[in-house]
Amino acid sequence: MDYKISREDLYKWCSMTIHEIKDHPDLKANLVIKDSRTEIMEMVGNMMADEMIRNNGDGRPTKWILPAGPMDEYDTFITRVNSERISLKNLYIFHMDDFLDWEGRPYPVTDSYESLEGTMLAGFYNRIDSDLNVPDNQRFWPRINDLDALDHKVEELGGIDTIWAGVGCKGLVAFCEAPRSYCNRISIDEYANSKTRIVDLNEDTIVALSERTFGGCYDRIPPRAITIGFKSMLTAKRAVCMVTTGSWKQTVVRVALFSEPTLEYPVTLFPAYIPEMILMCDKNTANHPMSHNVKGW
Repeated sequence: MDYKISREDLYKWCSMTIHEIKDHPDLKANLVIKDSRTEIMEMVGNMMADEMIRNNGDGRPTKWILPAGPMDEYDTFITRVNSERISLKNLYIFHMDDFLDWEGRPYPVTDSYESLEGTMLAGFYNRIDSDLNVPDNQRFWPRINDLDALDHKVEELGGIDTIWAGVGCKGLVAFCEAPRSYCNRISIDEYANSKTRIVDLNEDTIVALSERTFGGCYDRIPPRAITIGFKSMLTAKRAVCMVTTGSWKQTVVRVALFSEPTLEYPVTLFPAYIPEMILMCDKNTANHPMSHNVKGW
């Protein structure tokens, strides 16, 4: 039977102070806590640059899965690439996802909220010096006209080195959210083998995204997406998860650190399948109100 988080365990994890979780023997991931989001994102950007330098020096290709959010880690990475002349010619990038309209069609590729490909062009590729940049044919997006292409390419290249990921409030990675259906039950093993596919966004994800960017205007959030699946993500040797969004994410941090794999929070699959998982968050996000004296608790 697939694991379900008990209320008692959830309350126990959330009631721990930062000091209690830092060196807890049951952590499922390596935990890094910094004072601010800025410090976390600078650290991640440096980790990216260091990995590129190391692999280039060893004459090995680098294979990453990248998000189109968060984006601020790219500032440090791109600055170092351009200033230190770090070649990205042997880098293969697999992009996590992109939005689709209600009919399952992609939006025009522009620098807009609805186009994650356009966001990455403007905020990542177009900022890198051309003589150092990732070749066009080594940038892979999930496409509705060939759902298998991305997964086949990951397999052809022998898997992923590092997946750099944000994590949603309920543990989504890319748009691999907790599956919810009255009519269709999916096991952990089936979800771990999920391929690139078209999905309807969960309503709580639409609420979270609309609150963060559009003042709660749900209509501005695309209702569907195309997403990489866990089958390709779990080929990674390392997962680096960035969680710096404050109160939205304080509970998922605790779940990711302590829970067994559960489809309630898909990010919990990472520690079970990926050799190294690093969870990076700022103090505000690592803190939890239930670890203090709260009325009713």
